[in-house]
Amino acid sequence: MSCWQTVQDYGLRSIGIGERLLPKTDFTLCQHFTLIGSGLIWNIYFGVLALIIGFFIASAVAVGKNAQNRAIRKASEWFIFVFRGSPLFIQFFFAYFLFLKLKQLGYATFLTSAQAGALIVLILNTAAYSGEIFYGALRAVPRGDVEAADAYGFSGWPRFRRIMWPTMLRLGWPAYTNEAIFLFHATTLVFFSGFPTWKQQGDALYYASYFADKTFNPFVPYPILAFYFIILTLTIVWIFGRINKRLNRHLPEERRKKLRIRPNLIR
Repeated sequence: MSCWQTVQDYGLRSIGIGERLLPKTDFTLCQHFTLIGSGLIWNIYFGVLALIIGFFIASAVAVGKNAQNRAIRKASEWFIFVFRGSPLFIQFFFAYFLFLKLKQLGYATFLTSAQAGALIVLILNTAAYSGEIFYGALRAVPRGDVEAADAYGFSGWPRFRRIMWPTMLRLGWPAYTNEAIFLFHATTLVFFSGFPTWKQQGDALYYASYFADKTFNPFVPYPILAFYFIILTLTIVWIFGRINKRLNRHLPEERRKKLRIRPNLIR
């Protein structure tokens, strides 16, 4: 079988397109790259959706933590505390057993699958971390900007949308970039979390582990997995770097903050 034929057969296997049966023997390097790359589709799915939805939740949480209303402020503080104070791996397990109980009661059966249940956990986790980042940035908005907005007649939502929110993003974006990188790396934990894959449609780590188990040689599939995530990380850095330039386009060149990537070694 040629490498091109392997790509055609297994390139989209992780989403149910192509060969159903996995190769059993005589594994080739092309099969490793193709299947692990196919599984990366799910990691990108988890990361992109969690990042987009979590971004808006995080913005709301940051505003809530900065609110004058004590109930809203405390709710935001506890949300951040719970999801930042407990390991992500444990959150996956708690969510799985909670969703399993709901399924037994006849509610929300789709939540026990990785595609839905694990995604919700990732959304809430990144929203908590990002919410704390944005809260710090919100507190760092120069007072002069707010006073200038008041002088021009901006108040309430218009002031937040046109003055405070853009400045908050500009100040918090470098740290938020690091959170985005970690989020995509954290998607590999879905494989270990207990959330079942559907018809062997697993993520990149699922296929890397399959090859390692079958060949008893982890030194081929796992470096390939790392290679894919390095490429993914470089892509995230480039995209977020472009957004960072956009957010700082009004500043003089010497005042523009450049992204400094500080990978999280431990959560």
